[in-house]
Amino acid sequence: MATAGATDIKRVFNFSAGPAVLPEPVLKQAAEEMLSWHGSGMSVMEMSHRGKEFIAIAAEAEADLRELLGIPETHKVLFLQGGATVQFAAVPMNLLRGKTRADYINTGQWSKKAISEAKKYCDVNVAATAEDRNFTYVPDRSVWSLSSEAAYVHYTSNETIGGVEFHAVPDTGGVPLACDMSSDFLSRPLDVSKFGVIYAGAQKNVGPAGLTIVIVREDLLGDPLPSTPTLLDYKIQADNDSMYNTPPTFAIYVAGLVFKWVKEQGGLSGVEQKNIAKASLLYDFIDSSGLYQSPVAPADRSRMNIPFTLRKEGLDDQFLKEAREHGMVQLKGHRSVGGMRASIYNAMPIEGVQALCGFMKEFEARNG
Repeated sequence: MATAGATDIKRVFNFSAGPAVLPEPVLKQAAEEMLSWHGSGMSVMEMSHRGKEFIAIAAEAEADLRELLGIPETHKVLFLQGGATVQFAAVPMNLLRGKTRADYINTGQWSKKAISEAKKYCDVNVAATAEDRNFTYVPDRSVWSLSSEAAYVHYTSNETIGGVEFHAVPDTGGVPLACDMSSDFLSRPLDVSKFGVIYAGAQKNVGPAGLTIVIVREDLLGDPLPSTPTLLDYKIQADNDSMYNTPPTFAIYVAGLVFKWVKEQGGLSGVEQKNIAKASLLYDFIDSSGLYQSPVAPADRSRMNIPFTLRKEGLDDQFLKEAREHGMVQLKGHRSVGGMRASIYNAMPIEGVQALCGFMKEFEARNG
């Protein structure tokens, strides 16, 4: 069982896909500053988003994010609301820019939702799909059928439910690339200049639910669909520093603390090495086991979300019950696919993965 030091507060290993585990140092700092941020006499939750205190918090968070990702001046950073799901509509609204077609790569449940929403605004060309093998792989770039008329190409870099991840940025020949990066955002270094739009819900690797980060190339701002709601117009949000209306202030503050924590881990290169070690440990154990199996093609396995099944039927409920008793929670797979899923984002310590492997080994010895 994980603990939180001298306070003797018991902490579990939380394998939730989101909202997910946060770094303990971040939680402790937020707790210490809860009643009075930096001697202001106010909690961040009580501050005006127009006040100098919060404006400084938001500016520092953006500066740290820009430093971590090496975001060029050609791209704007927006702190928005509504989750990635709202961006399924905002992307075509802002990126069509007079065109009527967009290319989408279908690698799982979140890709499908993005495609369904985009069809309300344009002609969607599904340029490649992994549905033929139940979304257990990434279609090779060589088989994509991109349209010459597409305004942009959209893909989901990591499918949270299916555990499939792109391990390289696809080349789209100069057509703006749009990416739902919710599940693997800040898990590794990234060349932001290759993208027209990156968007990510914060509740996996960044912070609390309620914040959505959008990074958009400046030349794609303006000329949205006439029906675009004001709050979904990227240019209006950029012109107003993401404060056209009240932003998710506390979530931005916690995200800023997480950015500093990531810098302390050696930046994105540092967290990537830790993520590789954690994922390798769990995949190697699963592959060597006689009871557990991974449905995902090895070359396309996610480092963030690791689904697995038990070869022996009737053991799932027992596995989950005993895991909870050992201080490991949220291991049940998504209802659409079943089985188990271990989400091991940046803030999951390797001790959590070691504990899970140890439990799985012991469970197999008794039930395999």
